[in-house]
Amino acid sequence: MKASKIAYKPVGLALGAVSGMLAGALFKQAWKMIGHDEDAPDATDEERGWSEVLLAATLQGAIFAGVKAAVDRAGAAATRGTTGTWPG
Repeated sequence: MKASKIAYKPVGLALGAVSGMLAGALFKQAWKMIGHDEDAPDATDEERGWSEVLLAATLQGAIFAGVKAAVDRAGAAATRGTTGTWPG
């Protein structure tokens, strides 16, 4: 394993935590704009219908994946700019 990959591991973990918090906040705001309630439904919420539960899960997954990809890509680009080596 390259030294740059090993050195990037802690950075990647920190960026992952940040992207999770950011994605959670973005999803909460998005759900407020399109949902009927403040909180998104859980899969086992008996009071909510299938369509609402599946919409919430799909939207949450898309937001988390998009934010994670953007943060990971920005971190890799910043690492290359700093060290001259792509961490992946």
